[in-house]
Amino acid sequence: MTALALAGPATADAATSITIDGSQGGRTFDGIGAISGGGGNSRLLIDYPEPQRGQVLDYLFKPGYGADLQVLKLEIGGDANSTDGSEPSIEHTKGAVNCGGGYEWWLAEQAKARNPNIELYGLAWAAPGWIGKGNFWSQDMVDYLMTWLGCAKQHGLDISFLGGWNERGYDKGWYENLHATLAGKGYGGVKVVGADSGWEIADDMVKDPTFAKAVDIVGAHYPCHGGDGGDAVSCGTTSNALATGKPLWASENGSQDIDSGTAPLIRSITRGYLDAKMTAYLNWPLLAAIYPNLPYSTVGLAVAPSPWSGAYSTGKSTWATAQVTQFTKPGWHFIDSASGYLGTSGSYVTLTDGHDYSTVIETSTATAAQQVSFSVRGLNTSTAHVWTTSLGTGPDFQHSADVNGSSYTLTLQPNTIYTISTTTGQGKGTAVSPAEHGLALPYRDGFEYASGTEAKYLSDMQGSYEAQPCVGRSGQCLTQMAPIRPIEWQDDSDAFSLIGDQDWGNYTVSADVRLAKAGAVELMGRANAQSRPQSHQDAYYFRVSDTGAWSIVSGDTSGSLTTLASGTTTALGTNAWHTLSVTFQGSTITGSVDGHTAGTATDGRWTNGQAGIGVVGYATDQFDNLAITPGAGSPARQGPITSGMAGKCARAGAQVALATCDGSAAQTWTVRNGSLVNSGQCMDVTGQGTANGTLVELWDCNGGGNQQWTQATDGSLRSVQSGKCLDDPGFSTTDGTQLEIWDCNGGANQRWQLPAA
Repeated sequence: MTALALAGPATADAATSITIDGSQGGRTFDGIGAISGGGGNSRLLIDYPEPQRGQVLDYLFKPGYGADLQVLKLEIGGDANSTDGSEPSIEHTKGAVNCGGGYEWWLAEQAKARNPNIELYGLAWAAPGWIGKGNFWSQDMVDYLMTWLGCAKQHGLDISFLGGWNERGYDKGWYENLHATLAGKGYGGVKVVGADSGWEIADDMVKDPTFAKAVDIVGAHYPCHGGDGGDAVSCGTTSNALATGKPLWASENGSQDIDSGTAPLIRSITRGYLDAKMTAYLNWPLLAAIYPNLPYSTVGLAVAPSPWSGAYSTGKSTWATAQVTQFTKPGWHFIDSASGYLGTSGSYVTLTDGHDYSTVIETSTATAAQQVSFSVRGLNTSTAHVWTTSLGTGPDFQHSADVNGSSYTLTLQPNTIYTISTTTGQGKGTAVSPAEHGLALPYRDGFEYASGTEAKYLSDMQGSYEAQPCVGRSGQCLTQMAPIRPIEWQDDSDAFSLIGDQDWGNYTVSADVRLAKAGAVELMGRANAQSRPQSHQDAYYFRVSDTGAWSIVSGDTSGSLTTLASGTTTALGTNAWHTLSVTFQGSTITGSVDGHTAGTATDGRWTNGQAGIGVVGYATDQFDNLAITPGAGSPARQGPITSGMAGKCARAGAQVALATCDGSAAQTWTVRNGSLVNSGQCMDVTGQGTANGTLVELWDCNGGGNQQWTQATDGSLRSVQSGKCLDDPGFSTTDGTQLEIWDCNGGANQRWQLPAA
């Protein structure tokens, strides 16, 4: 017997014995995948330059390189926001089919090029408004899905799985119709997943055999402890779900940061099978290729927010996924007798193809080393390779050791993922991201793209903007393609699209506009934090209608809109071209029509942010010659936050802590719209607390009062939510002391110097 201690103390708690017997059975493994959709979370990747775009794709899909995904779930676009963006429909109006729009077909082609065996899965979150006269559960929707499958075929893509309406329940007759239509249209091999929500669909399946035949896979969302964003220390299903005899999937899970969400991810896979017999896990999302002011900007298996710089990052979740996918394939089966919970703490599953085996172990909840003894029967007993990923600060996806023979013992360290496998061909990609930088001004786009495609860097939040021939002038223009309100997944808003850099401060946005019907268009500026739904947007809007009515409006993440100024200017009319512009200079906002000032407003709430275009409501209005040009100076401020305690600065991390000033990136803060930002995240009073001693951390920016700070004349930084001061506890000078809020007292431990303007 081989005995091996892995990277840590050799002493261990109680041992676990695992017998890997190839004659023993278990459910068939259906794969590990991820979801591109449920928002425009892949939107910016297509605009990345090479080689960085290819590097990100390799990390996601290339076998033996990174996450090596086995299933890719694609949103079937519906022109409406489905968390952090809107995906374009293939059929904005009935009969006008565009199989070349959006980026999901491109993404699927790239995935297939890297891994021809990857399986594809389609699911709708929203739908064009013409479908069923607003009724999703209609024949129109079934026909629309058949059209979508036809588009997939045009792209050389076979779809393996198809769902109904994401997290919006189910209609039994509709599912039966879908299943029958698939068979009748030559898509009988496509398996139907129901209902991409909870386990409730299984209750009707066990009562109704006809309905049960129409659903091939029971897919539930967030079925582990804590639900969406939970810790997944246990997972659950229902007796009826098990009684269906169908494969059970976690058809959406995740919603967590690429690093801090790694332990729940691996637990969802191992404990998902142990507790609930789930045989597939799909992470939401695939990646966060979205602007960092949007919700969920650091979730997924990679982050790619900066196409102009090519900067991206992978996280521990990438490598936790690789600990399963690089050692298994769909079609393998679990060995139930070699899967279970460790004697001390942790879990394991074993899979085999009948010859090789792979055992995946997680010790994420263990606090001490523990021994595991293995005995292998009826399977390959040649060299087994041990790969590890630390769930702490240790290395990712490392070939740590080899073991030989039919029996061996390993000493496992806590907070680690292990894979012991007789397979080969694993590897870890070596591509490195360039440094991130901002998008320089001026920026211009005349929208001379192929008809039916999206414009570079513009990220649609609601509706769908595509290049189309201009009406009333030559060339191509950007057209808002949704003529009526879509069947929505979350709340309604203007049809708008965002572009650019969060650090833009003083600038002018201008565009030529043409109204297709009576209504209003808008230019946006200093757009920053967005909450859900997408109408909850920190931004300024300059709106002008066909009658000439104009307004300058401030919006925020509560969904409130405040009119700062309004009046009447030249009527835009319909079917005529005009030039609109809005200038942000300090606290002055000036809106113009055809070079003439319509009006001004004074407001200092938003100091930095993106530009945007929009239609108030839904109309096929057109935009051309978008330009963002720099103003004089900029209110952006960047540098250290220096403490009144000599030589000390605020350092970013999971905790915001005191540290000796060193000029590092972790001590370089941006003062933006009242927030203090580092690495795209904001200084945050934990849990929106207001009590003395509430700790301060770094968190995704959301525009909340617990992320807003004002500087008083005495040098203190005060939380807008509580009025209390950023405080160095007990006048500490110890590096690593986490900062807190406390009643303001004027002490040196509450004095902070922000970066200069």
